[in-house]
Amino acid sequence: MARGKFITFEGCDGCGKSTQLKLLSEYLAKENVPHIFTREPGGGKISEAIREILLNGKNAEMTDDCEALLYAAARMQHLADRVEPALAEGKLVVCDRYVDSSLAYQAYARGLGVDFIAQINGQALKKYRPDVTIFIDLTPEAAFQRKHGADENDRLEQAGMAFHQRVYAGYKALAEQEPDRIVAVDGNKTPQEIFADVLAILRERNCI
Repeated sequence: MARGKFITFEGCDGCGKSTQLKLLSEYLAKENVPHIFTREPGGGKISEAIREILLNGKNAEMTDDCEALLYAAARMQHLADRVEPALAEGKLVVCDRYVDSSLAYQAYARGLGVDFIAQINGQALKKYRPDVTIFIDLTPEAAFQRKHGADENDRLEQAGMAFHQRVYAGYKALAEQEPDRIVAVDGNKTPQEIFADVLAILRERNCI
């Protein structure tokens, strides 16, 4: 059995990832494509427990290093629990956020540096490189306007506009560095127009 494909979706908070993932889920089910949808942080019992700690707005005193390490820990557990079994079964794995989120949010926006984030995510980067990453390119200003402001219960969304501007700049830098893997889609388009672009990219990469 051929190993499955690994697809990740990235972008700033509120960029429209959830809508695109829902549309893709409906499409794959209709086309009877064996697949799973999952997310980071999360995707399994232990990783979801770490997610609650990471995003809890009451954990404002969490250090940047602790944050990055928790994301990496949740990721390794998630890969073991959900991603590897599905890929081994030949399924398409679609993940809402992956290592690029750690690079954009922690390496660039938190200022921890790419080397540190790459080091603590070494196993994930080495063994589980996505076949394609869809980056929904929408500025944080436009994203938060669309979702009517930041979620007061989400610690990262409450980090301030300057932080999210650095996240966006990080994503743009990553897309420039890895154009063969990271494909930007214009997030200003309508959801259906964006989805048409997503399908075209996945077909071109022989993922669907």
